[in-house]
Amino acid sequence: MKKLAIYSSATELWGTPPRLFQALDRIYEFCLDAAANDQNALCDWYFTREKNALEQDWSSYGRVWLNPPYGREIVHWMKKAYLESKNGALVVCLVPARTDTRWWHDWVAGKARVTFLRGRLKFVDQFDDQSGTAPFPSAIVIYDPILDEVLNSDPGWRSLERKSFVPVLRFG
Repeated sequence: MKKLAIYSSATELWGTPPRLFQALDRIYEFCLDAAANDQNALCDWYFTREKNALEQDWSSYGRVWLNPPYGREIVHWMKKAYLESKNGALVVCLVPARTDTRWWHDWVAGKARVTFLRGRLKFVDQFDDQSGTAPFPSAIVIYDPILDEVLNSDPGWRSLERKSFVPVLRFG
């Protein structure tokens, strides 16, 4: 019965699928897991709920992994990810693909590269059990300060609409 709650929309905590993280970590070599606990941290450096990542500096870690809580507070996490990228951090986020929400329009659309994942992910619980499929689609959102700098350095590039809608990772 406990596992049913882990994989329903009644929870805001969705543990990162290991294969997905490993694939992205090979590319980005993450230094910080910004939303973790002692049981599921994916990087040597991580912030727990008690350390309150929203009040910490992420930019000094360089490359940040973020699988935030998916509840109403996700807006604060995505705002923080965007702002930390403005301070020099590369932040890669695994989020529900909720393109109809205010947080998506305020902090993702036009501010990040987005890749929608094909299929539904199998998330893990605190014991690394993979037995439930998400009831929602997922996306990888990347805040890249270097790309941002390049696109903003020339007035001709500023009018570009930034999108990346081709699903390059297939899970499920």
